[in-house]
Amino acid sequence: MRIGHGYDVHALREGLPMWLGGIRIDSEKGFVAHSDGDVAIHALCDALLGALALGDIGAHFPDTDERWKGIDSKKLLAAVMEKVRDAGYELGNADITIALQAPKLRGRIDEMRRTLAGVMAADPGRVSVKASTTERLGFVGRGEGCEVWASVLLLKSKPTTE
Repeated sequence: MRIGHGYDVHALREGLPMWLGGIRIDSEKGFVAHSDGDVAIHALCDALLGALALGDIGAHFPDTDERWKGIDSKKLLAAVMEKVRDAGYELGNADITIALQAPKLRGRIDEMRRTLAGVMAADPGRVSVKASTTERLGFVGRGEGCEVWASVLLLKSKPTTE
């Protein structure tokens, strides 16, 4: 088995769309980013890549490459999961924590779990998403940004030549 940890942060700005956990969230603010800015998927990709010692999302999908401009982050996650499967692993579980002052996400958590599980071809019971505010402390509490932590457990699914 392999364990990976990921972290990502994005600034918020009015007038941009908010994509989080693979779904569109109604909000006056969205994430400033080269891609769609889905900070939850970016942290999850970093955790998956880290578990395989393959670097981070920026090494595979650099923000200096126009191919990734505005891309749906679910496509990035699907590509990372292909790397996971090619290495002979499958998702044991993923645990994601989102720190965002507003909007409240409680009513959208199950949809995020189902969406992420679908992209990863995993049972939704293997994907945990939690959301928290920072009690108005720091840049998250001031509504300036969002940060996400993700941890994954990968299980060996087939023999490889590694």
